[in-house]
Amino acid sequence: MTVRVNDSCISCGACESICDAVFSIEDKAVVNESAVADNIDAVKEAAEACPVSAIEVE
Repeated sequence: MTVRVNDSCISCGACESICDAVFSIEDKAVVNESAVADNIDAVKEAAEACPVSAIEVE
């Protein structure tokens, strides 16, 4: 699974609050690739909760 955060990210922190093992907020959300496999359900939940649909899960 590939997870990316596109440039529409507004750094609201919703993804980090749902899955802080994978997402952290700097200038925009950053993905910890090594943690994605162990947190797939939370990553999908964070992507659905993103208010600007900035999280791309493939």
